[in-house]
Amino acid sequence: MFVLELTYTAPVERVDALLDAHVEWLDAQYAAGVIVASGRKNPRDGGVILAAGVDRPEIEKIVAADPFSVEGVCAYRITEFYATKTAEGLAAFREQLPS
Repeated sequence: MFVLELTYTAPVERVDALLDAHVEWLDAQYAAGVIVASGRKNPRDGGVILAAGVDRPEIEKIVAADPFSVEGVCAYRITEFYATKTAEGLAAFREQLPS
């Protein structure tokens, strides 16, 4: 599983101009089963995405295709972790530690 932390590197007006394209990209990743949850940070200086079901090279490729990345209005911090314990509703995403 991955925590993707977005930090805006451009004024919010530039971010807002790309918001519809970013939401389309999010919707496609939800439909593909990659994104589990997403939302804005408070205060609004970026966002957070939870993603699962792909490896690190694939998540890097997916992140690079985000219109926010393509247009250079945010920086991504990618943190991979093992979701060994989850709420019951997220049981499908539980993982085992590697041997």
